[in-house]
Amino acid sequence: MTDLEAPLRRAAPALLGYAAVRALGLVVLAVWSAARGKSAHTLLTARWDALWYTRVADLGYGYEVRLPNGDVHSNLAFFPLLPWLERFMHAVSPLSYADGGLAVSLLASLAAAWGIFAVAEHVYGRRNQEGREARPWKGGGGRRVGVYAVLLWAVLPVGIVQSMAYSESLFTALAAWSLYAALTGRWLTAGTLALLAGLTRPVGLAVVAAVWVAGIVSFMGATSLAGRSSFVRDRSTAPAPGARKWRCALGLMLAPLGAAGYVLWVGHRTGKGPLGYLDVQAGWRNGFDGGAAFARFVGDKFTSFPSALAGVGLIVGVGLVVWLYLVGVRQGQPLPLLVYTGVVTALALCASSYFGSKPRLLMPAFPLLFPLALALARLRTSRSAWVVGGVAVASAVYGAFWLNGTGPP
Repeated sequence: MTDLEAPLRRAAPALLGYAAVRALGLVVLAVWSAARGKSAHTLLTARWDALWYTRVADLGYGYEVRLPNGDVHSNLAFFPLLPWLERFMHAVSPLSYADGGLAVSLLASLAAAWGIFAVAEHVYGRRNQEGREARPWKGGGGRRVGVYAVLLWAVLPVGIVQSMAYSESLFTALAAWSLYAALTGRWLTAGTLALLAGLTRPVGLAVVAAVWVAGIVSFMGATSLAGRSSFVRDRSTAPAPGARKWRCALGLMLAPLGAAGYVLWVGHRTGKGPLGYLDVQAGWRNGFDGGAAFARFVGDKFTSFPSALAGVGLIVGVGLVVWLYLVGVRQGQPLPLLVYTGVVTALALCASSYFGSKPRLLMPAFPLLFPLALALARLRTSRSAWVVGGVAVASAVYGAFWLNGTGPP
């Protein structure tokens, strides 16, 4: 058995379950779209952000739309890795740019599912130096928790985005495997994947921050917040301290190069210096205001009774996100995961625009699902299967309804 076969066999139930959930979502979308006289393929490949990525792949950067109110929507707002991969798929196959993006997203979603499984299994199945469990999880074995973490990610209400020609799946795959590499002491891999994540979405900064925190803790010889176990899963197979330190240092240097390189290039291209990318985002009326605009958006919902229900739902949703994060802290999730999740969540909730996109922007914050996955892992398999199955059906129906309506901006 090769080095890859054993981990793949362990992840197989999670990957098969993930594929089944996503297939259900696509079937429901196809049926729903056909009933409304729409093309499911068009909804997945040629609307909203998918169009902007395709234009970058086809025409390069420089395309912009000037709105009547004076706003300028520039395609410089979209990071380049997905368009590069779309262009590559188009060059080596008969796929169009849009279909290339769809293929990348579908493959990346499976890679993301595997990465989420690997991180969850490592965190909830890790052992300390003496071979004892780092924390008594009361029936939630690492593999079992990993499977449910993947299934929960698949059945998110906006999980249909994982099957669109968007960058969420690609980013989550790179983030999950970068985090796993950092947690297991594979510093060059962690830094390289963080670099690529930084070329995928602005929130790549969260991956960079997590890798840097993991590296600093390793340099200091400290332990993670989760008990006394080292970040390196098996210290007997870890490289010598000197080799580990230079690999760690090189990984930390690599990590920010993707995001920093693109932001600096945009600044040079626009002639506005290092802050040029912020001006591009301002043209989309997007920025970081600490959540003030989102708070006003929620408050405005209470001006009438029907919209007040939506306001209550938003408050409950934000409260659930914060509660899950705090539970992760109490459960002792490793510091890199807490940093990563915190940055992703803060950037999603505190952005000053596109309030309907916040559930989608929170999708990469997969460690938020770990406490729920642990709870499901403690149930009997039959009960947890009914729960996941019911939510999967609801998610598929909601995804089809959502994508045939307003959908993700």
